[in-house]
Amino acid sequence: QVQLLESGGGLVQPGGSLRLSCAASGFTFSMYVINWYRQAPGKERELVATITSGGGSTNYADSVKGRCGISRDDAKNTAYLQMNSLKSENTAVYYCNARWRKFDYWGQGTQVTVSS
Repeated sequence: QVQLLESGGGLVQPGGSLRLSCAASGFTFSMYVINWYRQAPGKERELVATITSGGGSTNYADSVKGRCGISRDDAKNTAYLQMNSLKSENTAVYYCNARWRKFDYWGQGTQVTVSS
């Protein structure tokens, strides 16, 4: 059974940090590109960060460059999104996505709320 389980979301003050985790099971995690997306209320889902199979390459949305870091630990079948200097506009549900060829898996999302 394929599963992506995000965790690490919560309420954080502006300027704070969070590290989101995405634990995978049921497929060969190391072969997959991992993406983090987010969807804010009333907005479309947007791509935040990507890490390739093997972790050799990463890419970030312009809005988070310099404040986010995506990583993966294939031995633990887990991906991470470190977010720093959080702003209120970063409030959203954050989703983990695993993609390889025709296979495309999504987690259920974790809520991140940035508020004082």
